[in-house]
Amino acid sequence: MENKHKLIDLFSGCGGLLDGFMQTGKYEHIAAVEWMKPQVDTLRKRLKEKWSINDSNETVLHFDIQRVEELFSGWKDEKFGSSVGLDRLVDKAGGVDIIIGGPPCQAYSVAGRVRDENGMKDDYRNYLFEHYLSVVHRYQPKIFVFENVPGMLSAIPDGTPITDLVRDGFDNIGYDIVQDIKAHAKVDASDFGVPQARKRLIIIGVNREQYSNSDGMLIDFYENILPSYKNEHVMTVEDAIGDLPACIPIYDNESHKKRISHIKPKCEISWHEPRYHNIRDMEIFHMLSKDIEVGEHKYANSKEISRIYEEKVGSKSPIHRYHVLRKDKPSTTIIAHLYKDGNRFIHYDSKQSRTITPREAARIQAFDDDFEFVGARGTVYQMIGNAVPPKLAVNIGEAVNDLLGRHRNDLR
Repeated sequence: MENKHKLIDLFSGCGGLLDGFMQTGKYEHIAAVEWMKPQVDTLRKRLKEKWSINDSNETVLHFDIQRVEELFSGWKDEKFGSSVGLDRLVDKAGGVDIIIGGPPCQAYSVAGRVRDENGMKDDYRNYLFEHYLSVVHRYQPKIFVFENVPGMLSAIPDGTPITDLVRDGFDNIGYDIVQDIKAHAKVDASDFGVPQARKRLIIIGVNREQYSNSDGMLIDFYENILPSYKNEHVMTVEDAIGDLPACIPIYDNESHKKRISHIKPKCEISWHEPRYHNIRDMEIFHMLSKDIEVGEHKYANSKEISRIYEEKVGSKSPIHRYHVLRKDKPSTTIIAHLYKDGNRFIHYDSKQSRTITPREAARIQAFDDDFEFVGARGTVYQMIGNAVPPKLAVNIGEAVNDLLGRHRNDLR
């Protein structure tokens, strides 16, 4: 059996991208870096229980990647505890073959820029890729995988397109990425077995000091290898969540005084319990999902949905607030904002009158049922929405392994 590729994961979140790579059986986890504690706890638990990595408390680094010198050499800190640092972990492993990850995408998202009065030009997250770059520079892997939102293509925080800054940054440290990012690197997760229309950029970088044909490798990856992993069957919302037990609504006032809106379903799978909904919202959810079930589609346009919101809630909204997931199609993109508001993710079954549970969100994000999330419900919704779907990551991991195998003769 061939040696596994040694891997570091940056901006790990709860580990969706890493979990997909691990599922291929072709990668060895060396280290991961994440600064939010519930996500760190979740990833450590997953690595230990699923992948038998018993030292995950040491290899999953709870730290701020902006403190890059300490990240490399180690730290003792009141907030983040202590660690020997990445250098020691990489040295112990004998080097790194691949670095994966994606800086937080809020500053690159079109929606985020619309909401922010300065178009997020002042957001520090615009430049977190520089810290990703510094780790790549230090450890010189053969290849990296940089994941982000398509909004990155139009982000211009300081007058220079962010894609130019990224390309120039990696070029300066000896890595080539594909020239036309929009044409080659934009993928839709629904093409790869994920029951969700989720568009993302998957930017592969090749170390031109180690490979003699980096440009040819990039074209081979995007035009031949990755497309070969596309699925013929498009997974729907019903495919993903249709077998989970129903959450029966409760309409009596006494239950609602105790903030109980649904009967908790009998289910051995964790996190399949909806958040509390008031009676007014439950009636709206029922009306909107029933409209689709019976085929009337009276509320199918945003203007009508905005009218319903104003009528029922008593205030105007510049954006339409509701969306019922279509059971016979992939879901709309699961987002981190789900932790605040689930109204754009209403369950298609009118009898349930609710938004989706954390486990349903996880299934739509293509997490396995044995993936255990650690944290409060809101935090779990947030980490699921921010994650890379593991099923997409499996396909990327397989494609990267194929790329390294097919081009081993191009190693200098």
